[in-house]
Amino acid sequence: MAVMGMAQPLDLADADRLRASGLRVTAARLAVLTTLREGGHQGVDAIADGVRQRVGTISTQGVYDVLRIFTAVRLVRRIEPAGSPALYEARVGDNHHHLVCRSCGAVEDVDCAVGQVPCLQPARTAGYLIDEADVTYWGICGECRDPARAGMVPGAQPN
Repeated sequence: MAVMGMAQPLDLADADRLRASGLRVTAARLAVLTTLREGGHQGVDAIADGVRQRVGTISTQGVYDVLRIFTAVRLVRRIEPAGSPALYEARVGDNHHHLVCRSCGAVEDVDCAVGQVPCLQPARTAGYLIDEADVTYWGICGECRDPARAGMVPGAQPN
């Protein structure tokens, strides 16, 4: 069953996720979760736009506040590819990694590198009990490697 916001439905399963994390259920929090579940890796501006489509007015700072809380309780994951603003995703708890295109900045999920969580074992733990590895693979995505796009400035439109 879904609860209607201004434009798009909100999923009641997300309300259960909030309660299970010890959080109060609000329309803004539901809209943030719904937006993230539908959109892969998103920046704050894109998330704020999705939330506004669902519930109307919310400040960008309000979205940052919700994301900070969600990250702390592990409802969402924050990733920060070097040279890029923070991105958020709803895929949590499976210790997956990311592929990042050096040209266009596209981000894709990639499952665990090898074996069991945390996938990779460091040569030295320094006394840490390791429960997660965060690996970022960098390269050029297939679209940017397309010969038809060769010589184009990233982000430019073909003639």
